[in-house]
Amino acid sequence: MIARRSGPAHIAAVQLEANIPWPDDAARGRRWLVGVSGGADSVALLHLLLEAGFRNLIVCHLDHQLRGRASTLDGEFVLRLCGKLGMPYESGRINVRKRMAATGESMETAARNARHEFFAQCAIKNRCRRILLAHHADDQAETILWNLLRGSHGLKGMRGEQQISMNGTRMLVVRPLLGMRHAQLVDWLTRRGLAWCEDASNREPVTIRNRLRNEVFPLLNDVSGRDPVAALVRAAADNAAREELETSWIQNINSRDPQGRLHLPVLRELPEAIQRAVLRNYLTENGVPRIDRALLDASLGLIETCNPASINLPGGQRLRRSGGRLWIDG
Repeated sequence: MIARRSGPAHIAAVQLEANIPWPDDAARGRRWLVGVSGGADSVALLHLLLEAGFRNLIVCHLDHQLRGRASTLDGEFVLRLCGKLGMPYESGRINVRKRMAATGESMETAARNARHEFFAQCAIKNRCRRILLAHHADDQAETILWNLLRGSHGLKGMRGEQQISMNGTRMLVVRPLLGMRHAQLVDWLTRRGLAWCEDASNREPVTIRNRLRNEVFPLLNDVSGRDPVAALVRAAADNAAREELETSWIQNINSRDPQGRLHLPVLRELPEAIQRAVLRNYLTENGVPRIDRALLDASLGLIETCNPASINLPGGQRLRRSGGRLWIDG
């Protein structure tokens, strides 16, 4: 359904553009992929990018085939928008439900992995390994809460800029809207008379994110009388600042040998909290995904020689101990 709202705004969007941490001028002149679903968030991102001076954008749209004709209409809307704006357009289609049946993945995981595969294809075809995505503060809060419930080490959210492996292709992912609320983006579009697509399935309890957004966060707001999104985002920012300090401090510890392996005699002299931080930093730098408390506990166990000499890591690798060193193999 195409939406173009009018009437009084709920959240002021005055000088919204000025509060977005855009890449520098040189980066804006480069070629970028931009993920556009047709929803308010990604459509706002596309228009904001153009207003910020990005001119070499390639719009990437994947039809997940989850909503029948409505999914097709979203793609047609994005195609028309690109035609109006004079922008190149990459599109793909995948039956996410069939993928779920074949792989056993949840709907969210199947859809995310399908998008990553599609973005990787777009990156290779267009020789561009940079992509801009429209995740915002509400998405961030959902991610933080879900990661916390799953046992993540600390309040983990999405980063404004990070390297991610998508189907084996290393991609620079930039999320410039993480400081914005969804309502602000809708208001920004409304004030300019810009259209977007409404996804009715966002209100249905079919995914974890939908239930967090439509059930959990309103309940938390009602119980606490406070905005849980703002509280979680602030807490995650504090956690990220603490981790930056840890990383800076870790760099002054001679915990690695010339080959980049962790030096066990040094690790054994450190307090457990610092050992955990060193291991988290090492796993993160080596691209290990899904680093949670259980994984760090298992990694800590390798420090003592009475325990098994290796553990499995997410992504098919192993963390091994030998000759007084720890390193990632495979």
